[in-house]
Amino acid sequence: MMGRGFFCVAICAATTAFGQSPFIVVQSTTSTANSGLYDAILPQFEAISGIEARVVAVGTGQALKNAANCDGDVLLVHARTAEEAFVAQGYGVARFDVMYNDFVLVGPSDDPAGVAGTTDARAALAQVATAQAVFVSRGDDSGTHKAELRLWAQVPDAASDSWYRELGAGMGATLNAAVAMGAYTLTDRATWLSFGNRAAHRVVVEGDPALFNQYGVIAVSPEHCPRVKAAEAQAFVAWILGAAGQAAIAGFRLNDTQLFFPNAGAQ
Repeated sequence: MMGRGFFCVAICAATTAFGQSPFIVVQSTTSTANSGLYDAILPQFEAISGIEARVVAVGTGQALKNAANCDGDVLLVHARTAEEAFVAQGYGVARFDVMYNDFVLVGPSDDPAGVAGTTDARAALAQVATAQAVFVSRGDDSGTHKAELRLWAQVPDAASDSWYRELGAGMGATLNAAVAMGAYTLTDRATWLSFGNRAAHRVVVEGDPALFNQYGVIAVSPEHCPRVKAAEAQAFVAWILGAAGQAAIAGFRLNDTQLFFPNAGAQ
């Protein structure tokens, strides 16, 4: 984990190099933005650093593409394999674990696939496929979509058919579609808890270690993107991995429920 001294050095370098009102662009996921996390924690970073953090909330795949195109200074996303490839290809400086939560399978109250209470996500998806119950997929190369595809890859003979609907949409739109169609879908827990249009839908599968959802932070490489705001990006990385940032994440709650769990330094 980066220490307090590094954070102070990075802050001083950023404010000296970029003047009175520096800012960074954070390419991030819709799940972190839609949950309200950034509204809660970024003012704390801005107050201590003087650096404004402007969030672009898209799916993880698109966030990685944007950052590779130098349209951002920092990434905060949740698809570890893709994140590590991003760094290995020279687009990012280094990747660090920041926080985690989990994915859950949600579905209609009548549960046509009979999966409610199951703790084995792959077995539950196999039952959805066997029942040909409607399943709605984000289909957008997001971190959630990548996690869903990893699970489906372990379900034998789960050939896509008319019951499997790919939307190419964000999590909110996908949840709205699932509710409207009486369908199952995979979502991160934070987005589900902050989603207002649940109707009779509920969490039907949770607790499988395969549903673990890790988030990582990466500063975009100044060698690949010479105009990246490297000092400010490193200041953000140091803050969110440090005691103040980790405490801010832990302190963010919705209706007394903690949505994200800091784990910087645990890797």
